[in-house]
Order: sequence, then C-alpha cells, then structure tokens
Amino acid sequence: MGILRLPSMISSAKQILKKQSFQTRNMNVPKGYVAVYVGEQLEKTRFVVPISYLNHPSFQDLLHQAEQEFGFNHPMGGLTIPCDEDAFINLTSSFHSL
Repeated sequence: MGILRLPSMISSAKQILKKQSFQTRNMNVPKGYVAVYVGEQLEKTRFVVPISYLNHPSFQDLLHQAEQEFGFNHPMGGLTIPCDEDAFINLTSSFHSL
C-alpha cells in the first residue's frame, strides 16, 4: 500500500522544492538551509535545501561532480551543481522517505 503512495509523495516533494526555489529567489536563505544552483544549461534554477542534505552520500556525489567541473569558481556566485533539474528533484525527494 505504501508503494502506491510513492508517486504522489514524489510529486508533492517536487512541488515543495519548486515553490521554495521561487519564493526564496529574492530572499535570504533561512538558517539551517543552503542555496544551490542546479542545471546543465546556461539558465540554472535556484533551490534552497536543508543543510542535512550535505551529509547524504548521493548529495556528496553531486558536490564532488561540482568540484570536478567548477573547482571553487562557481559561475553563479554560489554553489552550482551540474545536474539535470529533474534528476536533482528526484534525488532530493528520495531523502524525505528515509
């Protein structure tokens, strides 16, 4: 029964992440969160995620990819993750189910 709810839970998480990214675009990042820019194109999307994500092995893999691609020179002026936006949302959505 829990498996049937998984698609709706992922959809809800995607909506929350997108909503957070639009709401915080012109605002400071709340305490306990970090802003990241995600995308493989010139236009990147800003997401605000809990700092607890930084400890997750899958997120650390993304950070390693960012280090390999950008070093410490991030073109957006903040942490930029070279990942498809949908893949990022799917990955971070899975963190909620742990």
